[in-house]
Amino acid sequence: MATQSPFSFLNGFLERVLAGPQPPAWLVHELQHRVVLFLNHVLMQEREAMERLERQRGRVSLVQWRAYSMALQVTPAGLLDLAPQGVAPDLRLEVSETSPLSLARGALRGDKPTIRIEGDVQLAGEINWLVDHVRWDVEEDLARVIGDVPARAVASVATRIADALSRFVGGRMAGQGPGSSDRMRL
Repeated sequence: MATQSPFSFLNGFLERVLAGPQPPAWLVHELQHRVVLFLNHVLMQEREAMERLERQRGRVSLVQWRAYSMALQVTPAGLLDLAPQGVAPDLRLEVSETSPLSLARGALRGDKPTIRIEGDVQLAGEINWLVDHVRWDVEEDLARVIGDVPARAVASVATRIADALSRFVGGRMAGQGPGSSDRMRL
């Protein structure tokens, strides 16, 4: 007997949420600031990443997905900041995939989304290097809060869960389909 995926309701739900009323401008601005703080936190853990960005100081990248966009400017310190309103971007990066569920599936498989790129090739190359080489060390940040041993245990469990989700999603995407009876194993 074929059973329907327990996640099939998400297909339409996420589309309805994203198509619904837009959040207020102040909330979008605050969320963008939080994203910039997080990106800078990750960048500061990689000296080479900051050095590469220092060479691109003042350049602006516009990242676009559906109706959402964020313009980021490279600072002289090799970090990122929100670009001033109205500044023309040197580089435009538009995520082609519009489905949030497809993006999430791809992320769980470790795939990069398809992106349309316009503008400065050198800046695009540096951003591609960052995407390929810079990773957030969650365990290190967690260790600062709860200690080394508990952080290692939490990271181990999280890795096993992520691997199980990746196998589950990969199996579904490989043609087993929603009627498959495979189960996730941790």
